[in-house]
Amino acid sequence: MLDNVIISIKGSQMTPENGSEEMELVTAGRLVREGGDRYTISYEESELTGMEGTTTVVRVEGPRVTLLREGTVNSQMVFEEGYRHLSMYDTPYGAMSVGINTRRMRSTLGESGGDLEIDFAVDIDNLITGRNIFRMNFKTAEPKLKQ
Repeated sequence: MLDNVIISIKGSQMTPENGSEEMELVTAGRLVREGGDRYTISYEESELTGMEGTTTVVRVEGPRVTLLREGTVNSQMVFEEGYRHLSMYDTPYGAMSVGINTRRMRSTLGESGGDLEIDFAVDIDNLITGRNIFRMNFKTAEPKLKQ
């Protein structure tokens, strides 16, 4: 499958220890509509994110978003506004169970792109470790011209 969208990802993490940290990534990826309000977005992580060798898949299914990572980092996170979901996060340093409490989620996805924003808190053993805001923007990639 060829990449068909440019993905702009902006994330901010606020923790009591470190204050606010922000990251931004622009990459090529794939957006596929699977019927109704169901979409799948996929892209390859890079050295910039510290997860080189990992494929990220985001499944948007109405009010629920599932983020799957497979490769050097393995995880599954479920986001659903007003709910707390337990997720496994497996890193080269070990695995841990984390709670994902989604405070707010907005999606304007369509076949030609759109936006996805998730505001969530992460907890380990019921202790909140930080608040995160994850924003993704998808724009249709221009087709490459043959020379």
